[in-house]
Amino acid sequence: MPRVPTPSWRCLPALLLGSALLALPVAFARAPEAPAPVAGTSVHDAALGRPQGAAIASAHAEATAAGMAVLRAGGNAFDAAVAVSATLGLVEPESSGLGGGGFFLLRRASDGHTVFIDARERAPLAATRDMYLDPATGQPKPRATIDGALAAAIPGQPAALVHVAENFGRLPLRESLAPAIRLAERGWRFGEKNLAMLGWRKEALRADPGAAALFLVDGEAPRLGARMRNPDYAATLRLLAEYGHDGFYRGPMAQRLVDAVRAAGGIWTLDDLAQYRVVERRPLVFQHRGMSIVTAPPPSSGGIALAQTLQILDGYDWAAKNPTQRLHLRVEAMRRAYRDRAVYLGDPDFVTVPVERLVHPAYAAGLRAGIHLQRATPSDLLPGIAALPERPDTTHFSIVDAEGNLAAVTQTVNLPFGNAMVVPGTGFLLNNEMDDFSIKPGVPNAFGLVGKEANAIEPGKRPLSSMTPTLVIGPERVAVIGTPGGSRIISMVIQALLDFEAGADARAIVAAPRLHHQYLPDHILVEPGSLDPAIRAALEAKGHTVKEETRSWGNMQVVIWHRADGRTEAGADPRWEAVGKGATSEAGGIFR
Repeated sequence: MPRVPTPSWRCLPALLLGSALLALPVAFARAPEAPAPVAGTSVHDAALGRPQGAAIASAHAEATAAGMAVLRAGGNAFDAAVAVSATLGLVEPESSGLGGGGFFLLRRASDGHTVFIDARERAPLAATRDMYLDPATGQPKPRATIDGALAAAIPGQPAALVHVAENFGRLPLRESLAPAIRLAERGWRFGEKNLAMLGWRKEALRADPGAAALFLVDGEAPRLGARMRNPDYAATLRLLAEYGHDGFYRGPMAQRLVDAVRAAGGIWTLDDLAQYRVVERRPLVFQHRGMSIVTAPPPSSGGIALAQTLQILDGYDWAAKNPTQRLHLRVEAMRRAYRDRAVYLGDPDFVTVPVERLVHPAYAAGLRAGIHLQRATPSDLLPGIAALPERPDTTHFSIVDAEGNLAAVTQTVNLPFGNAMVVPGTGFLLNNEMDDFSIKPGVPNAFGLVGKEANAIEPGKRPLSSMTPTLVIGPERVAVIGTPGGSRIISMVIQALLDFEAGADARAIVAAPRLHHQYLPDHILVEPGSLDPAIRAALEAKGHTVKEETRSWGNMQVVIWHRADGRTEAGADPRWEAVGKGATSEAGGIFR
């Protein structure tokens, strides 16, 4: 499919970057019991002021329009988040939906209350550590965590929609869900991203009668631009609107889901659904060059990696470094952050995650001490585990309303079209989030990441995630940032923060060329045509392996609020069909 040309690193002006030995435990003790939900933290108690208007950036025009409609009806950013989320699950089913989960990072303008709502999927209560291993060989069964009922964890997205509406929204849930309900009944156009992702998962969708009936026409993909309708999805949303949490997790819907999953070889029970609750967690907050960075705590790995990377780079005189040196140091910092992701992180309700030590400037200084300014560190010298390339997935949207409320939301069904299973009559796909657990230490999952024991399967546990919704609260500007992209989410958000600090506007941030390194496999990935040949040669001379991808990646959504004059802007990634609404300035040159 056609792509927007990607700008090159060769012509971009300079950025100043800022902000990071403690011993870490070799193994984790099991937490004695799951902690109770905690209240959010207040960031910048002083009032931030008020924007002139609202801004929304999402991955689809219909979703952005739904959010704007709810704002016009008197809703706030959190009501709009419910509308955008539900609509994305309809028009972008390959990326997210009611059968998946996500993270909602919210900041309430009236009191500065900031909270991270964890709607990550949970392992079924009957799940076991070795459930995907072949007893005869001890190796993972092919595709057992990817396709079919056994791959599905217990969804969290419906619970999140209800929780956000009831605890943070202003409108009744039915009003926030109304745009998605109308669209499901009226129909929408089948788009380029739908077609591209369906092409990759068509065989799996064909194998499931419910999925084939919903997404295929005589076993083939719909034509581009075809009108799609999903009245079952509308009916499911109406259940949520009328009965709230219990409309999905108890009663006829729960029974229908459990019966179908078990008939297809899965292990869900009614208790799995009845026990599901979102968890309110304290966001990870750290300071960076006069800005408060508010981001995702575990079970996301993104916030910790973000803090580690920026604090490692803080120890260098960035202005004195040339382009090659800056990219070299950024890669070396990410290499170490991704290594720690694999070794230390998991569900904090099940394992002790040493967050404070991992994000401490002294620990960052220790990591920095191992970086050579002229040579790449071979990843195999840093003990850890292997990884493989990943597929595009997930979705993100960013919102600021006219009151200054902020919402950064990343949601997913994991791989495109999840486990490729639709329970008849529900209108949504189930996830394959069980693949995000460590199926076997040292064996990579579909996204090129495998953790150690901290992320092993346990009943009721939430798998580790790379989703990194982030708020940046600065003295002059406020930003809401996030993107899909599997293991590449973290490196993209790091880059976006550096670009924001350099003064880039929202459009420039989302359009900038991307670079990724995730510890193993030990190579730098760059987008097609984005890296100056001279810089590439200089990186390779330092010992880096550089690989140019055949495609771009990510689907970043950014909104920015200028505190001095209240102006807002929205930047929607040009790589796909994303749409931002808000006053947007012209894109400017940036350098990482």
